[in-house]
Amino acid sequence: MPASAPATALEPSAPPKNVRWVMLGVMLAMLLSMLDNMVVSTAMPTVVAELGGLEHISWVVTAYTLVTAVTTPIWGKLGDLVGRKSTYLTSIAVFIAGSALCGAAQSMDQLIAFRVIQAIGAGGIGAGAFALIGALVPPRERGKYQGMTAAVMAIGTVGGPLFGGFITGHFDWRWAFYINLPIGLLALVWLGWKLHVPAQRRKVVFDWPGIATLTVSICALVLAASWAGTTYAWTSWQILGLGAAAVLGLVLFVLAEKRAAEPLVPMTVFTGHRNFPLAMAILLAVGVVTFGAGLYLPLFQQAVQGASATNSGLLMLPMMVPVLIVSTIAGKVMSSTGRYKIFPVLGTLFLTAGLGLLATMDADTSRLVTSAYMVLVGIGLGFAMQMAGTIAQNSVTLRDMGAASSSINLFRTLGGSLGVAVFGSLFTRALQGANPAAGDAYLQAVSTGTSHIFLTAAILCAPAVVAALFVIEVPLKKTGPPPAADTDADRAAATA
Repeated sequence: MPASAPATALEPSAPPKNVRWVMLGVMLAMLLSMLDNMVVSTAMPTVVAELGGLEHISWVVTAYTLVTAVTTPIWGKLGDLVGRKSTYLTSIAVFIAGSALCGAAQSMDQLIAFRVIQAIGAGGIGAGAFALIGALVPPRERGKYQGMTAAVMAIGTVGGPLFGGFITGHFDWRWAFYINLPIGLLALVWLGWKLHVPAQRRKVVFDWPGIATLTVSICALVLAASWAGTTYAWTSWQILGLGAAAVLGLVLFVLAEKRAAEPLVPMTVFTGHRNFPLAMAILLAVGVVTFGAGLYLPLFQQAVQGASATNSGLLMLPMMVPVLIVSTIAGKVMSSTGRYKIFPVLGTLFLTAGLGLLATMDADTSRLVTSAYMVLVGIGLGFAMQMAGTIAQNSVTLRDMGAASSSINLFRTLGGSLGVAVFGSLFTRALQGANPAAGDAYLQAVSTGTSHIFLTAAILCAPAVVAALFVIEVPLKKTGPPPAADTDADRAAATA
Protein backbone atom coordinates (compact mmCIF):
# COMPACT_ATOMS: atom_id res chain seq x y z
CA MET A 1 0.00 0.00 0.00
CA PRO A 2 1.56 3.35 -0.93
CA ALA A 3 2.49 5.78 1.79
CA SER A 4 0.09 8.38 0.46
CA ALA A 5 -2.96 6.16 0.74
CA PRO A 6 -5.87 7.59 2.67
CA ALA A 7 -6.45 6.67 6.27
CA THR A 8 -8.07 3.32 6.85
CA ALA A 9 -9.94 4.56 9.91
CA LEU A 10 -11.65 7.81 10.72
CA GLU A 11 -10.81 10.07 13.62
CA PRO A 12 -12.98 9.26 16.66
CA SER A 13 -16.18 11.30 16.65
CA ALA A 14 -16.16 11.51 20.46
CA PRO A 15 -14.07 10.11 23.32
CA PRO A 16 -15.34 6.80 24.70
CA LYS A 17 -17.28 7.08 27.95
CA ASN A 18 -14.54 5.39 29.94
CA VAL A 19 -11.70 7.41 28.38
CA ARG A 20 -10.47 8.81 31.71
CA TRP A 21 -10.23 5.30 33.17
CA VAL A 22 -8.32 4.18 30.08
CA MET A 23 -6.04 7.21 30.30
CA LEU A 24 -5.30 6.30 33.91
CA GLY A 25 -3.73 3.04 32.75
CA VAL A 26 -1.85 4.74 29.89
CA MET A 27 -0.48 7.42 32.22
CA LEU A 28 0.53 4.79 34.79
CA ALA A 29 2.65 3.06 32.15
CA MET A 30 4.14 6.40 31.07
CA LEU A 31 5.00 7.22 34.66
CA LEU A 32 6.88 3.92 34.96
CA SER A 33 9.20 4.69 32.06
CA MET A 34 9.74 8.33 33.12
CA LEU A 35 10.42 7.59 36.77
CA ASP A 36 12.78 4.75 36.00
CA ASN A 37 15.72 6.75 34.68
CA MET A 38 15.59 9.31 37.51
CA VAL A 39 15.27 6.62 40.20
CA VAL A 40 18.13 4.58 38.75
CA SER A 41 20.43 7.61 38.53
CA THR A 42 19.97 8.22 42.26
CA ALA A 43 20.62 4.58 43.09
CA MET A 44 23.76 4.18 40.94
CA PRO A 45 26.38 4.96 43.65
CA THR A 46 24.94 2.12 45.74
CA VAL A 47 24.80 -0.17 42.70
CA VAL A 48 28.48 0.46 41.92
CA ALA A 49 29.44 -0.19 45.54
CA GLU A 50 27.92 -3.69 45.29
CA LEU A 51 28.51 -4.70 41.67
CA GLY A 52 31.69 -2.76 40.85
CA GLY A 53 32.28 -1.75 37.24
CA LEU A 54 32.66 1.98 37.88
CA GLU A 55 34.32 2.42 34.48
CA HIS A 56 31.09 1.23 32.79
CA ILE A 57 28.60 3.20 34.87
CA SER A 58 27.81 5.72 32.12
CA TRP A 59 26.56 2.87 29.91
CA VAL A 60 23.72 2.17 32.33
CA VAL A 61 22.23 5.49 31.23
CA THR A 62 23.67 5.67 27.69
CA ALA A 63 22.44 2.20 26.70
CA TYR A 64 18.94 2.98 27.99
CA THR A 65 18.74 6.33 26.18
CA LEU A 66 20.19 4.93 22.97
CA VAL A 67 17.91 1.90 22.72
CA THR A 68 14.82 3.91 23.71
CA ALA A 69 15.51 6.38 20.90
CA VAL A 70 16.18 3.62 18.34
CA THR A 71 13.10 1.55 19.15
CA THR A 72 10.59 4.41 19.52
CA PRO A 73 9.81 4.80 15.77
CA ILE A 74 9.73 1.01 15.29
CA TRP A 75 7.10 0.60 18.01
CA GLY A 76 5.13 3.51 16.56
CA LYS A 77 4.99 1.88 13.15
CA LEU A 78 4.07 -1.50 14.63
CA GLY A 79 1.11 0.16 16.32
CA ASP A 80 -0.04 1.51 12.95
CA LEU A 81 0.36 -1.90 11.31
CA VAL A 82 -0.83 -4.55 13.77
CA GLY A 83 -2.94 -2.64 16.30
CA ARG A 84 -2.20 -0.12 19.02
CA LYS A 85 -3.61 -2.07 21.96
CA SER A 86 -1.62 -5.25 21.40
CA THR A 87 1.54 -3.26 20.66
CA TYR A 88 1.21 -1.13 23.78
CA LEU A 89 0.52 -4.09 26.05
CA THR A 90 3.53 -5.91 24.58
CA SER A 91 5.79 -2.93 25.27
CA ILE A 92 4.65 -2.83 28.90
CA ALA A 93 5.30 -6.57 29.25
CA VAL A 94 8.83 -6.16 27.82
CA PHE A 95 9.50 -3.29 30.25
CA ILE A 96 8.33 -5.40 33.19
CA ALA A 97 10.54 -8.32 32.12
CA GLY A 98 13.54 -6.02 31.74
CA SER A 99 12.91 -4.51 35.18
CA ALA A 100 12.81 -7.96 36.80
CA LEU A 101 16.08 -8.93 35.12
CA CYS A 102 17.75 -5.64 36.14
CA GLY A 103 16.78 -6.25 39.75
CA ALA A 104 18.36 -9.70 39.59
CA ALA A 105 21.60 -8.55 37.89
CA GLN A 106 24.81 -9.93 39.42
CA SER A 107 27.32 -7.76 37.56
CA MET A 108 27.52 -4.38 35.86
CA ASP A 109 27.67 -6.05 32.44
CA GLN A 110 24.45 -7.94 33.19
CA LEU A 111 22.78 -4.76 34.41
CA ILE A 112 23.66 -2.92 31.19
CA ALA A 113 22.39 -5.81 29.06
CA PHE A 114 19.12 -6.00 30.99
CA ARG A 115 18.72 -2.21 30.78
CA VAL A 116 18.70 -2.68 27.01
CA ILE A 117 15.69 -4.99 27.33
CA GLN A 118 14.01 -2.51 29.63
CA ALA A 119 14.68 0.32 27.17
CA ILE A 120 13.08 -1.63 24.32
CA GLY A 121 9.85 -1.66 26.31
CA ALA A 122 10.23 2.01 27.28
CA GLY A 123 10.44 2.97 23.60
CA GLY A 124 7.06 1.36 22.99
CA ILE A 125 5.46 2.92 26.07
CA GLY A 126 6.49 6.41 24.99
CA ALA A 127 5.47 5.96 21.37
CA GLY A 128 2.17 4.25 22.14
CA ALA A 129 0.82 6.63 24.78
CA PHE A 130 0.37 9.61 22.47
CA ALA A 131 -0.82 7.43 19.60
CA LEU A 132 -3.55 6.01 21.85
CA ILE A 133 -4.65 9.51 22.80
CA GLY A 134 -4.90 10.32 19.09
CA ALA A 135 -6.89 7.15 18.41
CA LEU A 136 -9.32 7.64 21.30
CA VAL A 137 -9.90 11.39 21.37
CA PRO A 138 -10.86 13.72 18.47
CA PRO A 139 -8.51 16.68 17.79
CA ARG A 140 -10.74 19.33 19.40
CA GLU A 141 -11.02 17.34 22.64
CA ARG A 142 -7.35 16.42 23.11
CA GLY A 143 -6.51 19.58 25.01
CA LYS A 144 -8.68 18.44 27.92
CA TYR A 145 -6.25 15.62 28.63
CA GLN A 146 -3.03 17.64 28.48
CA GLY A 147 -3.08 18.13 32.24
CA MET A 148 -2.83 14.39 32.80
CA THR A 149 0.29 13.99 30.67
CA ALA A 150 1.81 17.15 32.14
CA ALA A 151 1.20 15.78 35.65
CA VAL A 152 2.98 12.53 34.74
CA MET A 153 5.99 14.44 33.41
CA ALA A 154 6.10 16.67 36.49
CA ILE A 155 5.87 13.71 38.88
CA GLY A 156 8.51 11.83 36.89
CA THR A 157 10.95 14.76 36.95
CA VAL A 158 10.47 15.84 40.57
CA GLY A 159 9.47 12.53 42.15
CA GLY A 160 12.20 10.43 40.53
CA PRO A 161 15.15 11.70 42.59
CA LEU A 162 13.06 11.78 45.78
CA PHE A 163 11.76 8.26 45.23
CA GLY A 164 15.19 6.98 44.28
CA GLY A 165 16.75 8.45 47.40
CA PHE A 166 14.03 6.94 49.59
CA ILE A 167 14.40 3.46 48.08
CA THR A 168 18.19 3.54 48.25
CA GLY A 169 18.16 4.78 51.84
CA HIS A 170 15.52 2.41 53.23
CA PHE A 171 15.62 -0.68 50.96
CA ASP A 172 17.99 -2.62 48.74
CA TRP A 173 18.90 -0.85 45.46
CA ARG A 174 17.27 -3.73 43.55
CA TRP A 175 13.89 -2.36 44.58
CA ALA A 176 14.54 0.58 42.27
CA PHE A 177 13.74 -1.99 39.56
CA TYR A 178 11.45 -4.41 41.40
CA ILE A 179 8.99 -1.61 42.23
CA ASN A 180 8.16 -1.52 38.52
CA LEU A 181 6.70 -5.03 38.63
CA PRO A 182 3.48 -4.49 40.65
CA ILE A 183 2.82 -1.10 39.03
CA GLY A 184 3.50 -2.45 35.55
CA LEU A 185 1.33 -5.51 36.08
CA LEU A 186 -1.49 -3.30 37.33
CA ALA A 187 -1.24 -1.13 34.18
CA LEU A 188 -1.10 -4.25 31.99
CA VAL A 189 -4.20 -5.86 33.50
CA TRP A 190 -6.11 -2.58 33.66
CA LEU A 191 -5.50 -1.71 30.01
CA GLY A 192 -6.20 -5.26 28.89
CA TRP A 193 -9.62 -4.88 30.48
CA LYS A 194 -10.50 -1.23 29.74
CA LEU A 195 -8.69 -0.31 26.52
CA HIS A 196 -10.60 -0.55 23.25
CA VAL A 197 -9.34 1.28 20.16
CA PRO A 198 -10.58 1.51 16.54
CA ALA A 199 -9.33 -1.23 14.22
CA GLN A 200 -6.26 -0.15 12.27
CA ARG A 201 -4.76 -3.43 11.07
CA ARG A 202 -2.87 -3.48 7.78
CA LYS A 203 -0.62 -5.95 6.03
CA VAL A 204 2.63 -6.23 7.99
CA VAL A 205 5.52 -5.18 5.75
CA PHE A 206 8.69 -4.37 7.67
CA ASP A 207 10.77 -1.50 6.32
CA TRP A 208 14.14 -3.11 6.98
CA PRO A 209 16.22 -0.52 5.05
CA GLY A 210 14.48 2.25 7.00
CA ILE A 211 15.00 0.48 10.32
CA ALA A 212 18.70 -0.12 9.58
CA THR A 213 19.55 3.39 8.37
CA LEU A 214 17.59 5.17 11.10
CA THR A 215 19.21 2.95 13.75
CA VAL A 216 22.68 3.82 12.43
CA SER A 217 21.86 7.54 12.36
CA ILE A 218 20.33 7.64 15.85
CA CYS A 219 23.08 5.48 17.38
CA ALA A 220 25.80 7.68 15.91
CA LEU A 221 24.07 10.88 17.01
CA VAL A 222 23.32 9.73 20.58
CA LEU A 223 26.82 8.28 21.07
CA ALA A 224 28.41 11.47 19.76
CA ALA A 225 26.18 13.50 22.08
CA SER A 226 27.06 11.27 25.06
CA TRP A 227 30.83 11.13 24.46
CA ALA A 228 31.67 14.57 23.05
CA GLY A 229 33.52 16.75 25.51
CA THR A 230 33.81 13.96 28.09
CA THR A 231 35.17 10.69 26.70
CA TYR A 232 36.51 12.30 23.50
CA ALA A 233 37.21 15.87 22.43
CA TRP A 234 34.59 17.55 20.21
CA THR A 235 37.11 17.70 17.33
CA SER A 236 38.42 14.15 17.74
CA TRP A 237 38.17 11.72 14.84
CA GLN A 238 35.79 9.57 16.88
CA ILE A 239 33.22 12.37 17.31
CA LEU A 240 33.66 13.71 13.79
CA GLY A 241 33.30 10.18 12.42
CA LEU A 242 30.11 9.62 14.43
CA GLY A 243 28.75 12.94 13.16
CA ALA A 244 29.45 11.95 9.57
CA ALA A 245 27.81 8.56 10.14
CA ALA A 246 24.72 10.27 11.58
CA VAL A 247 24.37 12.57 8.55
CA LEU A 248 24.98 9.76 6.04
CA GLY A 249 22.52 7.49 7.84
CA LEU A 250 19.87 10.22 7.77
CA VAL A 251 20.33 10.80 4.04
CA LEU A 252 20.06 7.07 3.31
CA PHE A 253 17.03 6.83 5.59
CA VAL A 254 15.15 9.54 3.68
CA LEU A 255 15.96 7.83 0.39
CA ALA A 256 14.82 4.47 1.76
CA GLU A 257 11.53 5.90 3.07
CA LYS A 258 10.66 7.37 -0.31
CA ARG A 259 10.86 3.88 -1.85
CA ALA A 260 9.25 1.85 0.96
CA ALA A 261 5.75 0.41 0.58
CA GLU A 262 5.16 0.83 4.34
CA PRO A 263 7.77 3.39 5.46
CA LEU A 264 8.88 3.37 9.08
CA VAL A 265 8.37 7.14 9.24
CA PRO A 266 6.38 8.29 6.19
CA MET A 267 7.93 11.44 4.76
CA THR A 268 4.39 12.70 4.21
CA VAL A 269 4.14 13.46 7.94
CA PHE A 270 6.94 16.01 7.46
CA THR A 271 5.96 17.28 4.02
CA GLY A 272 2.16 16.99 4.16
CA HIS A 273 1.67 20.00 6.44
CA ARG A 274 4.28 22.47 7.58
CA ASN A 275 2.97 22.45 11.15
CA PHE A 276 4.52 19.02 11.74
CA PRO A 277 8.21 19.94 11.24
CA LEU A 278 7.60 23.22 13.08
CA ALA A 279 6.20 21.27 16.04
CA MET A 280 9.26 18.98 15.94
CA ALA A 281 11.54 22.04 16.19
CA ILE A 282 9.64 23.20 19.27
CA LEU A 283 9.81 19.73 20.85
CA LEU A 284 13.55 19.55 20.19
CA ALA A 285 14.00 22.78 22.17
CA VAL A 286 11.69 21.50 24.92
CA GLY A 287 13.81 18.36 25.22
CA VAL A 288 16.97 20.44 25.61
CA VAL A 289 15.38 22.60 28.32
CA THR A 290 13.75 19.76 30.27
CA PHE A 291 16.90 17.69 30.53
CA GLY A 292 19.21 20.67 31.10
CA ALA A 293 17.10 22.22 33.84
CA GLY A 294 16.42 18.84 35.43
CA LEU A 295 20.12 18.03 35.69
CA TYR A 296 21.84 21.32 36.45
CA LEU A 297 19.35 23.30 38.53
CA PRO A 298 19.50 20.76 41.40
CA LEU A 299 23.30 20.71 41.10
CA PHE A 300 23.44 24.52 41.39
CA GLN A 301 21.04 24.48 44.32
CA GLN A 302 23.12 21.86 46.15
CA ALA A 303 26.63 23.10 45.38
CA VAL A 304 26.05 26.87 45.50
CA GLN A 305 22.86 27.48 47.49
CA GLY A 306 23.47 24.76 50.09
CA ALA A 307 20.33 22.67 49.53
CA SER A 308 20.33 18.98 50.47
CA ALA A 309 19.78 16.33 47.81
CA THR A 310 16.20 15.83 48.99
CA ASN A 311 15.46 19.54 49.23
CA SER A 312 16.89 20.21 45.77
CA GLY A 313 14.23 17.88 44.40
CA LEU A 314 11.53 19.79 46.26
CA LEU A 315 13.01 23.07 45.05
CA MET A 316 12.16 21.99 41.49
CA LEU A 317 8.47 22.45 42.33
CA PRO A 318 8.41 26.15 41.26
CA MET A 319 9.19 24.94 37.75
CA MET A 320 7.04 21.82 37.64
CA VAL A 321 3.82 23.06 39.29
CA PRO A 322 3.31 25.78 36.63
CA VAL A 323 3.74 23.09 33.94
CA LEU A 324 0.73 21.24 35.32
CA ILE A 325 -1.45 24.33 35.88
CA VAL A 326 -0.65 26.14 32.63
CA SER A 327 -0.92 23.06 30.38
CA THR A 328 -4.31 22.23 31.89
CA ILE A 329 -5.61 25.77 31.33
CA ALA A 330 -4.21 25.93 27.80
CA GLY A 331 -5.76 22.57 26.97
CA LYS A 332 -9.20 23.61 28.17
CA VAL A 333 -9.03 26.89 26.23
CA MET A 334 -7.97 25.05 23.08
CA SER A 335 -10.82 22.55 23.45
CA SER A 336 -13.43 25.26 24.00
CA THR A 337 -12.26 27.70 21.31
CA GLY A 338 -10.34 25.58 18.81
CA ARG A 339 -7.51 28.15 18.90
CA TYR A 340 -3.99 27.16 19.81
CA LYS A 341 -1.24 29.11 18.00
CA ILE A 342 -0.84 31.64 20.80
CA PHE A 343 0.23 28.95 23.27
CA PRO A 344 3.46 27.72 21.61
CA VAL A 345 4.34 31.36 20.85
CA LEU A 346 3.89 32.35 24.50
CA GLY A 347 5.57 29.13 25.64
CA THR A 348 8.76 29.61 23.65
CA LEU A 349 8.92 33.30 24.67
CA PHE A 350 8.56 32.44 28.38
CA LEU A 351 11.15 29.67 28.00
CA THR A 352 13.68 31.98 26.37
CA ALA A 353 13.10 34.72 28.96
CA GLY A 354 13.26 32.34 31.93
CA LEU A 355 16.44 30.68 30.71
CA GLY A 356 18.02 34.06 30.04
CA LEU A 357 17.30 35.12 33.62
CA LEU A 358 18.64 31.81 34.99
CA ALA A 359 21.85 32.60 33.08
CA THR A 360 22.33 35.67 35.30
CA MET A 361 22.56 33.64 38.52
CA ASP A 362 25.74 33.73 40.56
CA ALA A 363 26.93 32.64 44.01
CA ASP A 364 24.90 35.42 45.66
CA THR A 365 21.58 34.60 43.99
CA SER A 366 18.94 33.65 46.57
CA ARG A 367 16.69 30.61 46.35
CA LEU A 368 13.67 32.93 46.10
CA VAL A 369 15.05 34.65 43.00
CA THR A 370 15.98 31.31 41.45
CA SER A 371 12.44 30.05 42.12
CA ALA A 372 10.95 33.11 40.41
CA TYR A 373 13.03 32.45 37.29
CA MET A 374 12.03 28.77 37.38
CA VAL A 375 8.34 29.74 37.41
CA LEU A 376 8.86 31.47 34.03
CA VAL A 377 10.49 28.34 32.62
CA GLY A 378 7.65 26.21 33.99
CA ILE A 379 5.04 28.47 32.39
CA GLY A 380 6.89 28.19 29.09
CA LEU A 381 7.03 24.40 29.27
CA GLY A 382 3.33 24.29 30.18
CA PHE A 383 2.35 26.32 27.15
CA ALA A 384 4.71 24.65 24.66
CA MET A 385 5.34 21.02 25.61
CA GLN A 386 1.96 19.32 25.24
CA MET A 387 0.59 21.84 22.74
CA ALA A 388 3.40 21.12 20.29
CA GLY A 389 2.53 17.43 20.44
CA THR A 390 -1.16 18.19 19.81
CA ILE A 391 -0.28 20.38 16.82
CA ALA A 392 1.88 17.58 15.39
CA GLN A 393 -0.89 14.99 15.81
CA ASN A 394 -3.43 17.31 14.23
CA SER A 395 -1.23 17.53 11.13
CA VAL A 396 -1.45 13.84 10.18
CA THR A 397 -4.13 11.28 9.43
CA LEU A 398 -5.07 8.54 11.86
CA ARG A 399 -3.31 6.06 9.57
CA ASP A 400 0.07 7.53 10.50
CA MET A 401 -0.71 8.48 14.11
CA GLY A 402 1.77 5.95 15.51
CA ALA A 403 4.61 7.19 13.32
CA ALA A 404 3.80 10.79 14.18
CA SER A 405 3.59 10.08 17.92
CA SER A 406 6.88 8.19 17.88
CA SER A 407 8.47 11.20 16.14
CA ILE A 408 7.22 13.40 18.98
CA ASN A 409 9.03 11.25 21.55
CA LEU A 410 12.06 10.80 19.31
CA PHE A 411 12.66 14.53 18.85
CA ARG A 412 12.16 15.21 22.56
CA THR A 413 14.64 12.45 23.43
CA LEU A 414 17.20 13.61 20.88
CA GLY A 415 16.86 17.18 22.16
CA GLY A 416 17.59 15.94 25.67
CA SER A 417 20.60 13.88 24.56
CA LEU A 418 22.11 16.73 22.57
CA GLY A 419 21.41 19.19 25.39
CA VAL A 420 23.04 17.00 28.02
CA ALA A 421 26.14 16.61 25.82
CA VAL A 422 26.56 20.31 25.10
CA PHE A 423 25.77 21.35 28.67
CA GLY A 424 28.11 18.73 30.10
CA SER A 425 30.97 20.02 27.97
CA LEU A 426 30.31 23.63 29.04
CA PHE A 427 30.12 22.66 32.71
CA THR A 428 33.27 20.53 32.60
CA ARG A 429 35.20 23.35 30.94
CA ALA A 430 34.07 25.83 33.60
CA LEU A 431 35.20 23.52 36.42
CA GLN A 432 38.62 22.69 34.97
CA GLY A 433 41.22 23.37 37.63
CA ALA A 434 38.61 24.16 40.31
CA ASN A 435 39.04 22.36 43.62
CA PRO A 436 35.89 21.59 45.66
CA ALA A 437 37.91 22.37 48.76
CA ALA A 438 38.77 25.84 47.45
CA GLY A 439 35.55 27.36 48.76
CA ASP A 440 34.54 30.55 46.99
CA ALA A 441 36.60 29.78 43.87
CA TYR A 442 34.79 26.47 43.39
CA LEU A 443 31.37 28.06 43.97
CA GLN A 444 32.24 30.69 41.38
CA ALA A 445 33.25 27.99 38.89
CA VAL A 446 29.95 26.14 39.40
CA SER A 447 28.04 29.42 39.01
CA THR A 448 29.93 30.23 35.79
CA GLY A 449 29.28 26.79 34.33
CA THR A 450 25.58 26.98 35.19
CA SER A 451 25.34 30.47 33.70
CA HIS A 452 26.91 29.27 30.43
CA ILE A 453 24.49 26.34 30.30
CA PHE A 454 21.35 28.44 30.62
CA LEU A 455 22.62 31.14 28.28
CA THR A 456 23.23 28.47 25.66
CA ALA A 457 19.77 27.00 26.32
CA ALA A 458 18.18 30.42 25.83
CA ILE A 459 20.02 30.84 22.51
CA LEU A 460 18.88 27.36 21.40
CA CYS A 461 15.28 28.26 22.26
CA ALA A 462 15.27 31.34 20.04
CA PRO A 463 14.70 29.34 16.80
CA ALA A 464 11.74 27.65 18.52
CA VAL A 465 10.12 31.09 18.92
CA VAL A 466 10.44 31.59 15.16
CA ALA A 467 9.02 28.12 14.51
CA ALA A 468 6.01 28.87 16.74
CA LEU A 469 5.34 32.12 14.87
CA PHE A 470 5.14 30.22 11.57
CA VAL A 471 2.59 27.66 12.82
CA ILE A 472 -0.62 27.79 10.79
CA GLU A 473 -3.67 27.80 13.02
CA VAL A 474 -5.99 25.39 11.22
CA PRO A 475 -9.24 25.20 13.25
CA LEU A 476 -9.46 21.95 15.19
CA LYS A 477 -12.41 19.79 14.19
CA LYS A 478 -14.57 17.91 16.63
CA THR A 479 -14.84 14.99 14.19
CA GLY A 480 -13.29 13.83 10.96
CA PRO A 481 -9.66 13.50 9.86
CA PRO A 482 -7.15 16.27 10.57
CA PRO A 483 -5.65 18.38 7.79
CA ALA A 484 -3.12 16.58 5.60
CA ALA A 485 -1.99 19.33 3.25
CA ASP A 486 -0.60 22.84 3.58
CA THR A 487 -3.02 24.61 1.27
CA ASP A 488 -3.81 28.18 0.31
CA ALA A 489 -7.04 27.86 2.29
CA ASP A 490 -5.01 27.00 5.41
CA ARG A 491 -2.85 30.08 4.96
CA ALA A 492 -5.92 32.23 4.48
CA ALA A 493 -7.43 30.84 7.68
CA ALA A 494 -4.21 31.51 9.55
CA THR A 495 -4.14 35.17 8.55
CA ALA A 496 -7.86 35.79 9.01
